Amino acid sequence: MKRIKSISSALLLTVLLLAGCRRAPDFSAFEAEMEAFRSKIGNVGMSVAVVKDNELIYTHSFGVSDLESGAPVTDSSLFRIASISKSFTAVSILQLVEAGKLSLDTDVSELAGFPIRNPAYPDTPITVAMLLSHTSSINDSEGYFSFDGIRPDRNPDWAKCYNDYEPGTGYQYCNLNFNLLGSFLEKISGERFDQYVVCHLLHPLGLYGGYCVDSLDASRFVRLYALQDGELTESTEAYEPRSERIRAYRTGEDTPLFSPTGGMKISAPDLARWMRVHMNYGTTPEGVRLISEASSRLMQTPRSDDEHYGFALKVSDGEYVPGVRLVGHTGGAYGLRSAMFFDPEKKYGFVMISSGCKNSAEEGDLNVISGSLRRMYDYFIREN
Repeated sequence: MKRIKSISSALLLTVLLLAGCRRAPDFSAFEAEMEAFRSKIGNVGMSVAVVKDNELIYTHSFGVSDLESGAPVTDSSLFRIASISKSFTAVSILQLVEAGKLSLDTDVSELAGFPIRNPAYPDTPITVAMLLSHTSSINDSEGYFSFDGIRPDRNPDWAKCYNDYEPGTGYQYCNLNFNLLGSFLEKISGERFDQYVVCHLLHPLGLYGGYCVDSLDASRFVRLYALQDGELTESTEAYEPRSERIRAYRTGEDTPLFSPTGGMKISAPDLARWMRVHMNYGTTPEGVRLISEASSRLMQTPRSDDEHYGFALKVSDGEYVPGVRLVGHTGGAYGLRSAMFFDPEKKYGFVMISSGCKNSAEEGDLNVISGSLRRMYDYFIREN
C-alpha cells in the first residue's frame, strides 16, 4: 500500500510539473503582422478581441490612447464605438416587445407625440420594425441630434426627412431611426435611455461602459483622431461632458443627447462579450439571457435584399473577409473605426476598434476594418 501511494504521489507531482511547464500561446507572429499593418495605415491606437469555440481566447491593444501623453492603449481602455451602439438600442427595444409593452408593428406616430408619416404615402404607417431595419423611408437630411427636423410643428421643411419610396419597400441607413427608438424606450419604460441600458443590459452581463460620458471613468477614454488637412486632429466632441444639459433633461425629448444611434463607450473585450450574446441567440454561454432566441434571430435576419440588414445587425458575404459570411456591424465617427462580426453557427467572431488612422482608405489593402478582420481570421480561424 505504501509503494502504491508513493507511485501515485509521484505521478501526481509529474502531472503538476508538466502542467506548470506548459507555455502560454505565442501570438507574437500575429502581433508583429498587426504592428506592420498599423504602421502602414498610420494607426494611432487599436484594441482587438477574438472569440473562438464560443470562448474569448485573445485580446490585445496596440499604440497610444493619447498622442500628447503617449499613454498606451490597454485592454481596459474605453472607446466610443459609434454605430455598433445600435445593437444595444435594438436589444432594449426587443425587451419591451417581449414584455408586451409595444409591438414591432406599432405605428411610431403613436409613440412620438407628433405625426411620423411619409407625405407621399400618408396612409402607410411607419413601424418600429421599419426603424430598426432602416426601411422606414426616413433620412438624416434635416439632422438627427434633435427631433425638431422631423416635426411638422417645428420645421417647415419636415417633408425633406422622407425619401420618395413607400415605407417598408426601400432601404436607407438613417441615424434618426435609432434616436427615435431611444426616445420611445424612455417613454415606455419610464427610465432614462442610458440608465436603462446599464441596468438591463450591461449589469446583467458584468460589462463596464455606457452612453453617459459623465458616469464613466474619463481616464480610461481613448482619444479619437480625425484626419484634417493631412494631419490627425483630436475630436474632443466624442467625449464631451453632458452634466449641464442633463440637469434640464426632458425624457423622450432630449434622448439624442446620449446618442442611442452611436454613443456607447466600452472596451474591446467587453464588446466581445456582448458579441457572444448575439452569437448565442440572445444569451451568454453561461446562461444569462437578455432576449429570446426568436428575437435574436430576427436581429440577424435581413429585411432588405440589397443591404442584407436586419435589426441593427447585417449579414456580410465576403465584404470584410473574402469568401466568409459573417454577421455584425461597423462604426465610424470622429476618426474612429470599429467592427464586431461573428459566425453564430461556428461560434467565432472578432472585435476591432481603431482610434484614428492617417493613411487608411475606404477600400483595399489600407482599409483598417477589413485589413484587421482579415488578419484575425487568417491567424485564428482559417484552416491551413
